[in-house]
Amino acid sequence: MEHIQTEQHLPGGRWRRWNRKGWSAFASMHRSVTIGVLAVGMSILQLGVRTATAQNADTTAVLRTLRIEEVGISGSQTSPTRNAQSHTPLFDRKSLYAEPVQTLESALRLSPSVDIRERGAKGAQADISVRGGSFDQTMVLLNGIDFTDARTGHQSHSLPVDLDCISGVDLIDGVPGVGAYAGAVNIRTAPLRPRYLRFEGSGGQYGYAYANLSGGVTDGGMTLFGAASYRRSDGYRHNTDFDTYNAYVRGTFQTRRAGLFDFQAGYQNRAFGSNGFYAAYNPEQWEHTSTALASLRWQQSVGHFTFGASASYRKNFDHYDWIRGTALNRHNTDNVGARLWGDLAVGGRGVPTRGGDYGYNHIFSTNLGFELPEPHGDYTHADSRHTGNIWLRHAKRWRRFDASASAGVSLTPYGTSALWNIDGGWKPSESWHVGLGASQSMRLPTFTDLYYSSPAQINNLDLTPERAVTFRLGADYARGVWSASVQSYYRLGRDLIDWVWYDDIPSNPEAWRGKWHSEQTSRLNTFGLEISGGYTSGTGFLRRVTLSYGYITTDRREDIVAKSAMDFMRHKAALSVGVHFLRRMSLVLTGSVYDRNGEYTWYPVAGDSSQSEQRSFEPYFLLDGRLQWEKGWCRLYVDATNITDSRYCDMGGIPLPGFWCIAGVTLTFGR
Repeated sequence: MEHIQTEQHLPGGRWRRWNRKGWSAFASMHRSVTIGVLAVGMSILQLGVRTATAQNADTTAVLRTLRIEEVGISGSQTSPTRNAQSHTPLFDRKSLYAEPVQTLESALRLSPSVDIRERGAKGAQADISVRGGSFDQTMVLLNGIDFTDARTGHQSHSLPVDLDCISGVDLIDGVPGVGAYAGAVNIRTAPLRPRYLRFEGSGGQYGYAYANLSGGVTDGGMTLFGAASYRRSDGYRHNTDFDTYNAYVRGTFQTRRAGLFDFQAGYQNRAFGSNGFYAAYNPEQWEHTSTALASLRWQQSVGHFTFGASASYRKNFDHYDWIRGTALNRHNTDNVGARLWGDLAVGGRGVPTRGGDYGYNHIFSTNLGFELPEPHGDYTHADSRHTGNIWLRHAKRWRRFDASASAGVSLTPYGTSALWNIDGGWKPSESWHVGLGASQSMRLPTFTDLYYSSPAQINNLDLTPERAVTFRLGADYARGVWSASVQSYYRLGRDLIDWVWYDDIPSNPEAWRGKWHSEQTSRLNTFGLEISGGYTSGTGFLRRVTLSYGYITTDRREDIVAKSAMDFMRHKAALSVGVHFLRRMSLVLTGSVYDRNGEYTWYPVAGDSSQSEQRSFEPYFLLDGRLQWEKGWCRLYVDATNITDSRYCDMGGIPLPGFWCIAGVTLTFGR
């Protein structure tokens, strides 16, 4: 078979550039050794270079401050345009006014840039896609650190942070490197107050319960905060129950001599019934995942120079049962990162920067990777890969203009690739900003893309990286209580990876006939338009009115049937209104309309794959609301989601919950 040539990809073939054998043995050692060795190794190999990725974006936009503004600690102001990427706010805790949201997924759902595709309720399983891309094409960052999972994008969003820890979420365009084909989502965490202790508890229909304990303390140059939570439900239909545990801690410490140290660590454990999640006709699937992650970042300024380094590690386990209680697939992945960077503020001549980063991905699996000579515990397959990036950039601001440009080289098992990014902005007045830019991006195939096979799917080892060039143009307005934004983009995609269906034709005996086949569907060009704006006030009866609209179209090929490329959110509109009355009461209502392009296979009889029909996604309307009472340290609320009890699905014909009511209390002590 031409499409599956296993022999040529054995060690010495596709992985000839990187000797995989040694790293496979190394990956089986204790992971505490892994982090230290890699961090030291990169410090020696890449001394004096700086990462140009968004991983240095940290907790504030465009790396303008070293400390978290919400904590009330001011750090030294660095050069105002040292980062070449453009940032689009997706969520801001300060502007969130009593919204009816309990999870990050629900908070991002209204953003015109984001497509949240849920299989279960309340964050049990969801994918984040941005600007017409798939979940695999979106890099996920936590405080600027890349924690994207190399096995599948389904796990990239499984981060151990609750909504109360998140200060904001940004979409970052033009991220150099090997994972942000459509963009990067950077989740920023920060304490609510300088010193506080907070408890939240809620419960409602379908056996839903949630409890969260968080707190933080700030003392001089030190800030420490953390949170632990538990969320569960019996499920809104058969086999959709879930249990989720989160624990997260972040600390920063800054001294004049030693610089800034920023540490974060977290753990998540999830178990959930997966009725139809990965095969729509099978109601008995089940999945259990656990994620542990940690990172340490250092930054120091000496005169006009600024230096920094970081190391990160993510461990992920995935336990999947085709029939609940019957083991099928097991996966064990490791993702390690290290980076160094340095820049120089040269006054009116701008800020030159150079940097580099390194990534290592390893997997043990029951079916992904090359077959092991001897099983490693329950695992029979394994693979690993190494990537690196080195680049230069220059940023400059003068009068009402700013501009930046970067160029670099990415080194992967598939060879070297040149990446670049250009951004410019003009501020004609204090209220307006106009920006434009262009960038080249790429994404490596995931381990699932390369290796996953089943009775209905067949893998492809011949896959190569996806590539894209994106052009951006936008304008923002903010004055007093009013704001508005218009953003547009056009992405030229090449070598797109997708699961493609071919009819079983007797005259064509290829093994992938009559199955979903992982392959590259040539080009896919995408155009998008995003409009948002509104009114926000801290006083009066009417506190907030926001309106947003997103539109996406593609020049997709009509001669193929693909899983991801065809399913995008064509139209998306949302209106949110918040009012304050009777001194302590508030009410927020949010209405949203969704129109998704594409089709899915519907199975009328559960457990029977022989009967099916093709259905198009139907437009749907959601109405959510929160009624809230607040006095001092106490807040009481009632959330009602999908008030109109709309019947809808985001993916594969999996029905999502109808009307769901939750009541809760929040107690916050401190200042």
